[in-house]
Amino acid sequence: MRPLRIPAVLAVLLPLMLAACTGSLFSSKAPPLTTYLLTAGAAQPAVGTAASEPGGPGSSGAASPAGEIPADLAILKPRVRAGLDTDRIAVLYPDRRLDYFAAARWSGPLDEVVQDLAVQAFHSDAHLRNVSGDSSAFASTYWLEIEVTDFQAEYSPAAAAPTVHVHFVARLGSSRERRVQSRFEADARRTATDNRLTAIVEAYSQAVDTALATLAADASGALRKSTDGRTPP
Repeated sequence: MRPLRIPAVLAVLLPLMLAACTGSLFSSKAPPLTTYLLTAGAAQPAVGTAASEPGGPGSSGAASPAGEIPADLAILKPRVRAGLDTDRIAVLYPDRRLDYFAAARWSGPLDEVVQDLAVQAFHSDAHLRNVSGDSSAFASTYWLEIEVTDFQAEYSPAAAAPTVHVHFVARLGSSRERRVQSRFEADARRTATDNRLTAIVEAYSQAVDTALATLAADASGALRKSTDGRTPP
C-alpha cells in the first residue's frame, strides 16, 4: 500500500488551522460576569420620599406600634415595568436612553429579587404573625402585590455619579373578601458616592431598603387597623 501523501499547501495550512481551533475560537476577551446580591437591611437607610393611600400625608414611613399583628401576609410575585424585567442592572441616560451595565447581573430576574427582598424586609419590620412568598398565598389571609415602576441608575449632565431611583406601587388585599383594601407608594433615591459599579450597587441597596421599609410600615399600619377587634383566624 502506498503511503498517504499530504499536498504541500495543506501541510502548511494544517498547523495554522489547529492553532486557530485551540486559540481564538475557544477563548473570549469579554470581561468576566459579576453577579450582585442585594440583602434587605444590609445598607444604611437612604433619604427618600413616599406617599400612601389611604392614610393621608405623613403616614408613610411611620413606625408600627409595638406588638405582633395577627395577620398572615403573602407577598406575590411583583409586576415589573418593561425594560426592567431582566436580571441585568439598568441605567438611564439624560436622553432617556435605557441601557445596562456591561458584565454585571443581579442574582436573579428582578421580580424574584424584589419579592425575596420584600419578604426579608416585612419579616424584620412589619410585625406580622407570618410573611411568605406567593407559594403559600392561598393559606394567607392577606396578600400584597408590588409593581416595580423604577429600578435604575440615572445619570444627569451635572453629576459625575448616577442617582439610583427605586419606585414601588403596592396593593394590599384580603384573600377572603377578594378585593384591594389599600394602596401604597414608595419612592426612594440615593446618589452613588462614586461612578464605580460597587458604589452604584451600594446606592441600589440603600434605596431599596428605604422603599421597602416604607411599604412595610404602611402595610402593617393598614393591617393593624383591619385586624383590630377581630378574632384571630
